[in-house]
Amino acid sequence: MKKIGIEGRKKHPRIRTGDNVQEVLMITPMTIGFLLFSVYPILWVIRWSFFDYNGYSTAEFIGLENFIRVFTRDPAYWDSLKNTFMIAGLKMLVEIPLALFLAVVLNNKLKGSAFFRVVFFLPSVFSIAVVGLIFSLLFSSYNGIVNAVLRTCGLITRNIGWFSDKSHAMFVIILVSLWTTFGLNMIYFLMGLQNIPASLYECAEIDGANVFQKFFYITLPMVAPILQLVIMLSVLGTMKMTDLILVLTNGAPGGSTEVVMTYIFKYFFSYGDNTARSVQFGYASSMAVVTAIILGVITLIYLKMSRKMQEMEE
Repeated sequence: MKKIGIEGRKKHPRIRTGDNVQEVLMITPMTIGFLLFSVYPILWVIRWSFFDYNGYSTAEFIGLENFIRVFTRDPAYWDSLKNTFMIAGLKMLVEIPLALFLAVVLNNKLKGSAFFRVVFFLPSVFSIAVVGLIFSLLFSSYNGIVNAVLRTCGLITRNIGWFSDKSHAMFVIILVSLWTTFGLNMIYFLMGLQNIPASLYECAEIDGANVFQKFFYITLPMVAPILQLVIMLSVLGTMKMTDLILVLTNGAPGGSTEVVMTYIFKYFFSYGDNTARSVQFGYASSMAVVTAIILGVITLIYLKMSRKMQEMEE
């Protein structure tokens, strides 16, 4: 028995040094890129969050002063954070049911379904900056097509100032953001629906289940993992919204549509309403750190809740 064991061990090939070198060489470029473009910027932001620094003068270490300013002396930051959560919440209430409904309809292999899949997915391919510019022209107060159509249909008697009122501007932001992302979520749901065995629906039909019963007792539970992923990506994507706001409203009117990332961006680059202020890398870095912590906490809470829901279902 001992001899057999020794022979058995000899049959296993040893890991060759040449293979290890090849593996290291293959992952080295990606590792370097990750360290340079992900890890280093994070460490850079964390470091400068403790300094008063504008990019060219001598940096002054001020400890936690920037963080104290965020929490006690800058209500505009928290207003931008509220706007971000409001956009994310209202957008998800429409986007996720719409994407799931369209996915269920197109999954039935109706005539022309392939065409509509492409049409619905196409907006997610366009540049967000170009989309924001196009919709800013469409919703222009004086010569916009939207106002012209509404006047022609008799729905309004005078032009609506879409970007001169916060409620109207937020409506346009949510509409444009919804238009650019629901197609991608629809594709996610389609992938989940195509993995559901057809035998489940056949058994349900034999048992006399109607369309709604099949949806709530088969479709929805089976796509639940995809639904959890879509919700998380939607929240994180909306929290990182920047270019659409900058092009579409730039925070107008009066900064009331500012979201958290555009607010931080303007302190980093002295852009828009902040052009009269000096660049404040230190304070912008502290806001970025606080925002990252908030995002991390939200993600962890959501993942923990999702895991508990899965355990309860099992």
